[in-house]
Amino acid sequence: MVDPSGVLGVFVIALGMVLTPGPNMLYLVSRSITQGRRAGVISLGGVAVGFLVYLTCANLGLSVVFYAVPELYVAVKLAGAGYLGWLAWCALRPGGVSVFAPKDVPHDSPRRLFTMGLVTNLLNPKIAIMYLSLIPQFIDPQAGHVLVQGLLLGSVQIAVAVTVNLSIVLAAGTIAVFLARRPGWLRIQRYVMGTVLGGLAVSLAVDTSGPAKTS
Repeated sequence: MVDPSGVLGVFVIALGMVLTPGPNMLYLVSRSITQGRRAGVISLGGVAVGFLVYLTCANLGLSVVFYAVPELYVAVKLAGAGYLGWLAWCALRPGGVSVFAPKDVPHDSPRRLFTMGLVTNLLNPKIAIMYLSLIPQFIDPQAGHVLVQGLLLGSVQIAVAVTVNLSIVLAAGTIAVFLARRPGWLRIQRYVMGTVLGGLAVSLAVDTSGPAKTS
């Protein structure tokens, strides 16, 4: 039902997106380092549900609310930009620490870990717009069952995102030990991550294009 070239296209784009540092990756790594792999996996569950929420809404046409109410889109976008900016400040401020640096923080409950993972993902309306703008490009109306095609292609993106992030969660501890033995690398990682997050925050905040319309 779904064209293999469409699956490949979504796979490549999803892989490029998940490998770009963002709030999901930062949250998952920080939780894995501070509270262990189990906490990282639980947090990833929340992130995955966030993807499912946006995918379902997009395919059912509910995300069109971002087009009908531009103010809502702007509000959620600015909230996401503010969140990214705060994460960037935490990394770049004097005395800031790398996301891979072990920290002594209170352990959150599984429910809170899951909820924060979900909220982190839902704070970025670009995810909904990605589904509305990207997935339709690979759907063939002539093949029928457009809704099923959209859900299947979206599932490819979710599978890629979850697989890559799970690998990062499981490797976070090893990476942390490696960097802890090399303080110079730890500082470089912190500055690079902070700069990237700051750039993403500014880009999201000044983007005035609004939701991209699909054809």
